[in-house]
Amino acid sequence: MKPMTSAEARQAFLDFFVEQRHKEVASSSLVPANDPTLLFTNAGMVQFKDVFLGLDKRDYRRAATSQKCMRVSGKHNDLENVGPSPRHHTFFEMLGNFSFGDYFKQDAIKFAYLLLTEVYGLPKERLAFTVYESDDEAYDIWVKDIGVDPKRVARMGPKTNFWQMAETGPCGPTSELHWDKYPEQGADGIIPSLVAEDDRFLELWNLVFMQFNRTQADPTHTGQFDVPLPAPGVDTGMGLERILSVVNGVKSNYETDLFMPIIRKTQSLTGHSDAERDANIVPYRVIADHIRAAVFLIADGVLPGAKGRDSVCRLVIRRAARFGTKLGFHTPFLGTVAEAVIETMGGHYTELVERADAIKRVITQEEIRFRRTLDRGLSELDAELNLLQQDGKQELPGRVAFYLKATLGLPIQVIRDVVEERGFSVDMAGFNEEEARHTEVSGGGQAMGEIDTGALYNETLAQLKSSKLVGDKGVTYNPYGELSVEDHVLALIQDGQRVDSVIAGEKVEVILGKTPFYVEAGGQVSDTGTISGEGWMIEVEDTRRPIGGLIVHIGEVIEGTPREGDQVVAEVDAIRRADITRNHTGTHLLHAALRARLGTHVQQRGSLVAPDRLRFDFAHDQKVSDTELVEIEKQVNDIILQNYAVSAEEKSLAQARQEGAMALFGEKYGERVRTITVVRDGSRYSYELCGGVHVKETAEIGPFVIVSEGSVSAGIRRVEALTGRGAVDYVQHNLNTLSGIAHQLGTTPDQAAHRVEVIQSELAAARKQIAQLQREIARTQFNQIAPESIKGVTAVVAQFDGLTIDHLREVSDWFRDRYKSGVLVVGSVIDGRPQMLVAVTDDLTKKGLHAGNLIKEIAAEVGGGGGGRPNLAQAGGKKPDKVPQALAKARHLIEQNYRG
Repeated sequence: MKPMTSAEARQAFLDFFVEQRHKEVASSSLVPANDPTLLFTNAGMVQFKDVFLGLDKRDYRRAATSQKCMRVSGKHNDLENVGPSPRHHTFFEMLGNFSFGDYFKQDAIKFAYLLLTEVYGLPKERLAFTVYESDDEAYDIWVKDIGVDPKRVARMGPKTNFWQMAETGPCGPTSELHWDKYPEQGADGIIPSLVAEDDRFLELWNLVFMQFNRTQADPTHTGQFDVPLPAPGVDTGMGLERILSVVNGVKSNYETDLFMPIIRKTQSLTGHSDAERDANIVPYRVIADHIRAAVFLIADGVLPGAKGRDSVCRLVIRRAARFGTKLGFHTPFLGTVAEAVIETMGGHYTELVERADAIKRVITQEEIRFRRTLDRGLSELDAELNLLQQDGKQELPGRVAFYLKATLGLPIQVIRDVVEERGFSVDMAGFNEEEARHTEVSGGGQAMGEIDTGALYNETLAQLKSSKLVGDKGVTYNPYGELSVEDHVLALIQDGQRVDSVIAGEKVEVILGKTPFYVEAGGQVSDTGTISGEGWMIEVEDTRRPIGGLIVHIGEVIEGTPREGDQVVAEVDAIRRADITRNHTGTHLLHAALRARLGTHVQQRGSLVAPDRLRFDFAHDQKVSDTELVEIEKQVNDIILQNYAVSAEEKSLAQARQEGAMALFGEKYGERVRTITVVRDGSRYSYELCGGVHVKETAEIGPFVIVSEGSVSAGIRRVEALTGRGAVDYVQHNLNTLSGIAHQLGTTPDQAAHRVEVIQSELAAARKQIAQLQREIARTQFNQIAPESIKGVTAVVAQFDGLTIDHLREVSDWFRDRYKSGVLVVGSVIDGRPQMLVAVTDDLTKKGLHAGNLIKEIAAEVGGGGGGRPNLAQAGGKKPDKVPQALAKARHLIEQNYRG
């Protein structure tokens, strides 16, 4: 066996089946499409389920995939085995080939055997096989057609070798391929070991033959209700992690390159030696497995939460974080470890690279949330276990487990991990009863959408007004004063329903009598922060105004059990608010500077005021030049440094307009408006209608930096800029980058640009010289090639490595100059990418040799496509090692198509 990387093993599987005329189909999402029966995609056939059921048709009858899978619930719950077991995982890749009414047992078995023995190089004497007890056809294929010793083929019952989708519907026998871990035990012990399902064998591949339609439930598998399907199918599955461990001769999946980069990343953070790592291998394995799962879940849109799929994402992150404490981690680290997953898997699953920043951010935020209560939760759990030990008891009561989950946010699986590590157990029946009781008492558990949300908000506001809990205008809204206020919880809303209470980890909408939180408007994003009561806290993630007079704070319970009527403190995140405030006033200064430099035709057409940046869209019919941008940026910074006063005043719309206040184009305003003035010594620099929050003096903004300018649509330009902390970070990063570049160039930062110009000039000259040398080498090589005769046609079929497609076209010119009649097929590999070109003299295009048609079939050999005219065509591909095979195919096509 030749060792393989995971990328090589995956690609070898897909390439093999493409050669067997299968369509390579990309993995579907971990979230099954239109299948409410599944929490996650747990097998390769899930995306083809409707095809097998006859509800969907594809333009291919053979397929091969490497499918992302998750198994964390139901009969496929492998979570507790992850870590201690060398082969159990939550997330894994399933390699599979499928036939939709095309080939059946004969080819499925042949393909599997050839792939394992010839492609992966597994010794035939290390393989064993099982078939369904009454499946004589499959048995005969293995023994008579493939030539396997009968001592290596076991007939097995329905528990292991019969598949059915449900009690009725498609079903059929299976055949499994196993790896013999202990061949020294001899051939006579193979069948007994397979039947006993002992540790001698490792199942590698399961071939499912969808042969029958079961019309009635048949628990004893008599087969009397099984009707043959008109078009039987094949569904196979082989874990990439398992085959990789076998090919590389390692005892654990975690020793392969799918996991070792992640484990080494964690090890680099702990500072452990290899011996220390191996002594703590279970935490390392759990972290590696769970962070893989989290990265792929988040990439597919599953975010940490309290219910459904979201709860699984939360669980794997929090369980990994808890095992991190066993390695000495007490601050967030999983976002850093996630980088290793993205680096390892991002080549095949490009969505990981595209969403890398968001993935790491979500993981870190969830870890931060968990760590707020982790120490307290583990401390209380430890105390409870000590009490049990003193009383001589072995089981943690269900009510205690539910309290730890509901109040402190410890996932039940984490509780079970800790309890079992201490030699105790959890009363899961009691826990489930407590959870059901909470759902009933809180009013939760009802389906979303049973009550119209708009009607619920209107009804809630009417009740609050009638009970005098809010005034006639509704909730008191004042984001311009203190950032912290005291009040009471007037209402809790969850999943479109009013509830009396919520528990840790759950999402909720909170209504207070008054709020300091800004609600998104005028381009400024909503505030975030916290709402805290006695023993509980909600992290506010968003604030909205669903109807006039009502404001809801949307967040997640971090700890405790909030209840309607509780006294609270609502507090805005002051640091984030300050960043937003600086950016908002910066937007007004930018608007004024644009008008001053470009003209008064400039009018605002939209904006975004966020904590990390500002964006300003405005009417202008041409690109703002670099010189103009420098002048605009300088003017804004001058105003900031001169420390203009910023004041807010409420007045009538008519008065504000009469005074020249700028209004947002197309915006509707009420009779009373809020104005923002930037003024110094009686000189007004900016005067706008605005309901947002602002600094009191421009010096509070700090530095202002324009980072981009571009077009949004016809006549609309966009400027993005940074202020304050964001601007400082941006400038510092660029200065550090410039210093690094200057160091690499062997010069100073102020001379870096000149040095780059010199290097570019030298590089251009070198490239020109290289191109000329390549051309001369190609000419020499072309002159040395003796033409072939294929059915009397003069043909030059050759590989010229290192030539660009332009060079190959020049080769075709040399060919036409030398040969009045003939065919040229040339290939080249440059920067790891194959290029192919076909040239046909005009006389032969009338005799069946069409360059465009030839290139299509030739390009398929190198994993690409192309086309062109009858006398000249070109193509690219992605399999450079297949160029010789493509050239061989060209010779065959010339012979096949020529009509002389």
